[in-house]
Amino acid sequence: MSEIENIVAVQAAARPAPRASHHTGLRVIATYEIIKTVCLLLVAAAAFHLDREQNFERLVHWLEHLSLSDSNGLRWRMVSMLQEFGPSRFVAVGLVALGYAVLFGIEGVGLLMGKYWAEWFTVIATASLIPIELYETLHRFGWLKLAALVGNVAIVVYLVRVALQTHESRKAARGPAH
Repeated sequence: MSEIENIVAVQAAARPAPRASHHTGLRVIATYEIIKTVCLLLVAAAAFHLDREQNFERLVHWLEHLSLSDSNGLRWRMVSMLQEFGPSRFVAVGLVALGYAVLFGIEGVGLLMGKYWAEWFTVIATASLIPIELYETLHRFGWLKLAALVGNVAIVVYLVRVALQTHESRKAARGPAH
């Protein structure tokens, strides 16, 4: 091996390893975002399907005749809620679900591709929902709401730490300023 090859090999060994190999957490968060995307796409599809009066009535009829011995009260609350909601509002639900699906899809794909901007995009999008989740958890407590709140705070803290670490790694890799 020549002297130049030795220097190149030493410099390559000193460089930080690619980010994707060190951040399993990013892949986990990306997978979580993609799962949310798929679920929201299903909600949107169902909502757009229920905007038709015939489909809506079929669902209400099915719920009314469903035999759920342990959760009879829940069934009637769902039927009442659906009838108050009406089929016309399902278009709005579908559009909101599609909007969030796009947002979560961008986050998930960007994180899977190891894009630096996706880390900050996810931080901003996730952090913007934390005040709403906090309000909901405090005023109408539920264990699922609390888990979502804690999970999203953990995601924001983790991604900020990773993004800042990445920024420092990139500055170090560029070398001293001229």
